[in-house]
Amino acid sequence: MTTMALKLEVTTIPVRDLDRAKEFYAGIGWRLDADFVLGGARAIQFTPPGSPCSIHFSPGTEAAPPGSAQGLFLIVTDIEAARAELIKQGVEVGEVFHRTPDGTAGGPAPDRASYNSLAAFRDPDGNGWVLQEVTSRLPGRIDSGETAYVSVNDLADALRRAAAAHGEHEERTGEADENWPEWYAAFLVSEQAGTEPPK
Repeated sequence: MTTMALKLEVTTIPVRDLDRAKEFYAGIGWRLDADFVLGGARAIQFTPPGSPCSIHFSPGTEAAPPGSAQGLFLIVTDIEAARAELIKQGVEVGEVFHRTPDGTAGGPAPDRASYNSLAAFRDPDGNGWVLQEVTSRLPGRIDSGETAYVSVNDLADALRRAAAAHGEHEERTGEADENWPEWYAAFLVSEQAGTEPPK
């Protein structure tokens, strides 16, 4: 069965002061897409670097007071580098932590497994963001027919992971792999699609 594509485009963030929110998100490097009056109300839209989804600001209401947007996930390929960059831009970011069977523990996941290393921060209104390190997607999470990287850093990180995995592959086979470009390509595609990597 085919279904109509439903792409999440924008999520709304309730804030007290539109200009203060605009200054904060511009200050952490998000792209300002729009700031104009639409239907009698001011419309401000920002997009995080590399994200297909954007945010709009709305004045807080009784139903959605400022700071009530929580658990907004920002996916990164290197949790420590992303945290350091935000701190450099003046944001207070919590320590990196990971999930355990008993709750959470400090530091990144020991095996650096995707989805398990996190760090949190808030905007000036208290809206809560979570950085989550993802280097390999669960099966079916993205279109398996498409392999894409949103930044040079993301592609470079993926190539480093491919190089490490390929080194292990050559150790297993006991010989240099002359077809390493094909192996790298298969690894990059499988990593994004969440399928088995090349042997």
